[in-house]
Amino acid sequence: MSAKRPNFLVIVADDLGFSDTSPYGGEIDTPNLQRLADEGLRMTGFHTAASYSPTRAMLLSGTDAHIVGLGCMAEKIKKFPEIFKDKSGYEGYLNHRVAALPELLQDSGYFTFMSGKWHLGLKKELSPHARGFSKVLSSLPGAGNHFNHEPQLYGITEKRSAIFKGEGIWMEDDKFINGSTDLPKDFYSSNTFTDYFLKFLRGRTPEQEEQPFFGYLAFTAPHWPLQAPKEVVDKYHGRYDDGPAALREQRLKALIKKGIVPPDVEAAPLHTLNTAPWEELTDEERGKSSRHMEVFAAMVDLIDRNVGRVLDLLEETDELDSTFVVFMSDNGAEGQLLEAIPILAGYTRKDMIQKYYDNSLENIANHNSFVWYGPQWAGAATAPSRGAKSYTTEGGNHCPYIVRYPPLIKEADAGAKTGTFTTVMDILPTILDLADVKHRTPFRGRDVAPVRGKSWVPLLRDPTNASLSVYDPTDAADSVVGWEQLGVAAVRLGDWKALFIQPPKGPGRWGLYDLSTDLGEAHDLAASRPEKLRDMLRHYETYYQETGMFDSYTTFQEALKRSKRSGGGIRKRKAEELVNGRVKY
Repeated sequence: MSAKRPNFLVIVADDLGFSDTSPYGGEIDTPNLQRLADEGLRMTGFHTAASYSPTRAMLLSGTDAHIVGLGCMAEKIKKFPEIFKDKSGYEGYLNHRVAALPELLQDSGYFTFMSGKWHLGLKKELSPHARGFSKVLSSLPGAGNHFNHEPQLYGITEKRSAIFKGEGIWMEDDKFINGSTDLPKDFYSSNTFTDYFLKFLRGRTPEQEEQPFFGYLAFTAPHWPLQAPKEVVDKYHGRYDDGPAALREQRLKALIKKGIVPPDVEAAPLHTLNTAPWEELTDEERGKSSRHMEVFAAMVDLIDRNVGRVLDLLEETDELDSTFVVFMSDNGAEGQLLEAIPILAGYTRKDMIQKYYDNSLENIANHNSFVWYGPQWAGAATAPSRGAKSYTTEGGNHCPYIVRYPPLIKEADAGAKTGTFTTVMDILPTILDLADVKHRTPFRGRDVAPVRGKSWVPLLRDPTNASLSVYDPTDAADSVVGWEQLGVAAVRLGDWKALFIQPPKGPGRWGLYDLSTDLGEAHDLAASRPEKLRDMLRHYETYYQETGMFDSYTTFQEALKRSKRSGGGIRKRKAEELVNGRVKY
């Protein structure tokens, strides 16, 4: 195949907030991402799913999460598998109803490789290698210790619950490896994932060097637990001592100055999720909280340094300008209070942390600490938007996206921004368009679903043309986009958005928002524009039917109530033994 076809490099950060990097108004040191933005294009209307595995499934399939297998996240499906049994689109992994992007490119002569987080299947037949990546270093689940330290597993030698990391979790190419013995002793997630990624690039055979490549670098940072080398964390010492509200105000001013949001933007209230205001915290509580943010900043800093390493190598090999480079986050900033989240049948992450980790101020950031930064710091990162990760508000799925590709983006447009509404589903059709690869069915002997995303090639050629749209707001039959996970739902056509969030997170009714004037989703127009709300709900019903959804939220809540009434049974006893270090799976 011709080597003149473009290479593709897709870089994904995990739980990175909209304004965390300098191209989007952030104070964290990210010169390599700034370079990409200055030489390429910033998309300020890019949208993902509201949580990580659905986004990754949509990225690699070009279609909706409910079609590709992540209609509900695997972690929820495993909790009550009887609810989702035999429900197409709710398998909890990247199913075979779609042709995955690496499969399509691999079959078209591309050298395909990935390093980092998969989160789209835990079995060998569902692994990255099985879905089209020729070279792989991957952690299969959704999160893990950034220093590869999992003390809650030490001494557990038999079969483990898939909730936790252990043997059978790491893969190199098509083989499982032992995370304790087969990975570098100086492991740090962002550094090690990049090391392997560069090894795959440098280790290409002469035949592979003649091929165009598709590389997927999927960081697990800055997802919790917040951990980073001390020397990088110290760089940000004292930077966040004024608290999240002050940071939010600083970020908003920077977003306005950069022209990313309008000067008169009305920001949503700070996302707090029942937490105390900064002013009411003790000095010790403030010290710990600001330290959490310092570690988060260090993790983002290290992502940027590793992006720089990849760009440097591509320059050395004279491949940078022929590579379509993209950088994105998989969802909005993480704003949950994670200590209350059960790890198994009523036992919480707090129980595990108390037994195995040291979260004293002086130890935060180290391999044996386990912290997150909470809703208020997340609210600073998502401003001016409302909410955070797991919400279908703009704070949950309005994300940064940078693309650099000189053959398509004219020199005169370098550094430009476009606020055109786009989605993560569009990445696959854009790449196929540039690679001159056809999406086809049947594919590898199976029928596959069509692509719902749309190519950005016309937009990238003329990004400052305000009349261009990827999703035509006048064409409801072809341009409606929806989102849903366990009853948290939204539907969008043009600048209009209808939103539903169930109690206690929301009011339990549909709201209506005009995002052309209300980026913070502060003004619910449902009562004043009932006819528009009815139109949007008709669009949502179409989306519901086309994607094969069912009312998983109601069924899940009923099963949860039954489980609580039963006291958890054997699962609760096993959880107690796990926390006490005695369980054998």
